[in-house]
Amino acid sequence: MKTTVKARNLELTEDTRAQIDRKLRRLDRVAHPDAEATVELIAHASHAIDASHVAEVTLLSNGSLIRSVSTGPNPIAAIDTVLDKLERQVVRSKTRPRRVRERDHDETVTVLVREAAGSVADGPDAVGADEPGPAVVRIKRFDMVPMFEEDAITRMDELGHAFFVFLNAENDGICVVYRRRDGTYGLIEPVLGDRR
Repeated sequence: MKTTVKARNLELTEDTRAQIDRKLRRLDRVAHPDAEATVELIAHASHAIDASHVAEVTLLSNGSLIRSVSTGPNPIAAIDTVLDKLERQVVRSKTRPRRVRERDHDETVTVLVREAAGSVADGPDAVGADEPGPAVVRIKRFDMVPMFEEDAITRMDELGHAFFVFLNAENDGICVVYRRRDGTYGLIEPVLGDRR
C-alpha cells in the first residue's frame, strides 16, 4: 500500500513515520493491493488533552474512497483509533452492494457523460436557467431510518462528516447532530410551534 503522511503543527520524525507505516499494514489484509492511503496528523486541534491530536486517513481502495477521522492524546493513539474505524468501514464497503456498481456499464457511462456536458437538466427552459444568483445544483434523497443520537454520531464519524441528519427514534422528529470545535457533539432538534 502506498502511504503519504502529512503533519500540521507537528514535527514528523522518522520514528513516527515508521510506526504509522507499520500500523497501516493492518489494512493490507482487507484493502486492495494497489490501495493508496493519505494520513494527516494535526496537533493541538483541541484544548482537551484526550483529543489534542487528530488523525485523518483517506483510503483509495479499488475505486472506493473511504475516509475516517479520530482524536487522541498523541498521534499514535489517534492513528490506532482511526485504523479501527477504517478497518470496519473497508470490510463494510466490500460486503454492502452499491446500486451504481450494479448498473449496466453503458448506462452509467451515458449518465456521467451527460452530467459532465451539463445536459442532465431539462434543457434551456429549466427553472433558474436565466436567473442569476444562488441555485440548487444537487439534490440528495435518502431513506430515513429511525436511530438514536449515539447511532447518528457513530454514523457521522464513519462517514467523516461534520454533521448528520437523522430521524430520531425517540420522537420521530428530524434532527441534526454535529461536531463542535472542542471535540464534543451538538444536537439540533427543530420545534414546530405557534408562529406569529
